[in-house]
Amino acid sequence: MADQSTASVPAGRSSSYPSYLAFTLSTSLPGIASAAIEGGELVVRADRERLIPLMMLLRDDPRFRFEQLMDLCGVDFPQRPERFDVVYNLLSVSLNQRVRVIVTTDELTPVASVHQIWPCATWWERECYDMYGVLFSGQPDLRRILSDYGFEGHPLRKDFPLTGYTEVRYDPERRQIVREPVTLTQDFRDFDFVSPWEGVLTLPGDERAHELRQIMKKLN
Repeated sequence: MADQSTASVPAGRSSSYPSYLAFTLSTSLPGIASAAIEGGELVVRADRERLIPLMMLLRDDPRFRFEQLMDLCGVDFPQRPERFDVVYNLLSVSLNQRVRVIVTTDELTPVASVHQIWPCATWWERECYDMYGVLFSGQPDLRRILSDYGFEGHPLRKDFPLTGYTEVRYDPERRQIVREPVTLTQDFRDFDFVSPWEGVLTLPGDERAHELRQIMKKLN
């Protein structure tokens, strides 16, 4: 593809370029489910098995020239069989354009690593693995990057409990850091949801609300 003429490519800053790119991608490479403008941005949804040929095309073809991988992240949809979206945000410095490429996967099926196309992808693939548990085949350094050693689970999954599974604290008696199951003991509390400002003063425009409060107090 690299020997094709770029004469027919619209100017990089042209408003018609994203539409041109969407049409070209949807007809240039098998395995692209859709390529359309969503929310003012070009979004390409592709088959997981065709990810590497697509990324090579986007980087090397002179019609596209997406030289930089700006970000890679995950999105979790637990209700789907392939619950994870793996999202790649690419930037063409030459044409001043952006594209978002999305593939889907599940907990067990790996996505091909793009670290040989963009070496910076290693950091983001490790983060996506750490936070969501997405596996990347061909990634030689697939370790956690944000969570602690021995951390269990993947905290950005929708089914991960907000409190986590374990808590870390310093034990003054043992004089060391200890890890133990989360305990949420809480005494009974009588919560007062009345604003502390109510009854202190009546601001201009609040006269009617003040009258209603006085009526409610009398009724109670």
